[in-house]
Amino acid sequence: MTAWLTEAVPRGRVAAFRTLVYLFVAADLVVFTPWVRTRVDVPGDLYQPLFVGRLLPLPTPTPALVGVVFWALLVTALLAATGRAHRLLGWTVFALYLEWMIVAMSYGKVDHDRFALLVALAVLPTAGRARHGDPIRTEAGGWALRVTQISVVCTYFLAAWAKFRFGGWDWATGSVLARAIIRRGTDLADLIAQVPHLLIVAQFGILAFELLSPLVFVLRARWRTMTVGFFYSFHLVTIATITISFAPHLVAMTSFLALEKVRPVVFVRRLLGRPPPTSPADGAPALDRSATATA
Repeated sequence: MTAWLTEAVPRGRVAAFRTLVYLFVAADLVVFTPWVRTRVDVPGDLYQPLFVGRLLPLPTPTPALVGVVFWALLVTALLAATGRAHRLLGWTVFALYLEWMIVAMSYGKVDHDRFALLVALAVLPTAGRARHGDPIRTEAGGWALRVTQISVVCTYFLAAWAKFRFGGWDWATGSVLARAIIRRGTDLADLIAQVPHLLIVAQFGILAFELLSPLVFVLRARWRTMTVGFFYSFHLVTIATITISFAPHLVAMTSFLALEKVRPVVFVRRLLGRPPPTSPADGAPALDRSATATA
């Protein structure tokens, strides 16, 4: 089990994942969740903090508090995306984003698409130093990616458990998707809804998909990649039919992918006719067995 949890991956994969996650956090503040700043306009007695917010405890949000969190998080996320001071900036981003999410989700609605991203932010500071394109393999980075992968799968599996817990088999045989289409469906969803019994079949399919999602870990590499592709296609259909994006979850799910092969800086340099930067470690990949690298 320990060998599986700490299966070494190239440092370049960790660097790419780290950059992607922190850039998404910055984008999340200004694109996906800027509405969090409006939470301070509602009466303070409507603030019902999540359990972690009561446990710490955290103060009732004020305009000053939320403003400080917003700007501090935006700046530190952009700095963390460079890979510099990965521990200091990483832990800072995690703490600030956790507070941002507590404010966002303490007024009656909790989105489970944030779980895997929060886990990724919690473990990335432990992944050690990593540079884009570095082929040296790291067990610390492998552990960070594996834990993120587990949280991605838990999001699916526990969603099925919640459906059974609160809805039972009525969730599968009821009108869940029909109500979603009425509320926020697209033209494509309207066409699908006209097919007799298709929505009921889709609901059973969603439950089966979520319950079987842990099998992704026992598949061979090629089939695992294809399965992750299916995960993405499921969310593509969700966006196209009922306009639910799950963007944070999709970012966390890139932990399954060979991100070290995606090197935009090298691509741009080649377009400009410049030689790509020299890899920090040419030749056969080595293995870094340290739990964490020196900051």
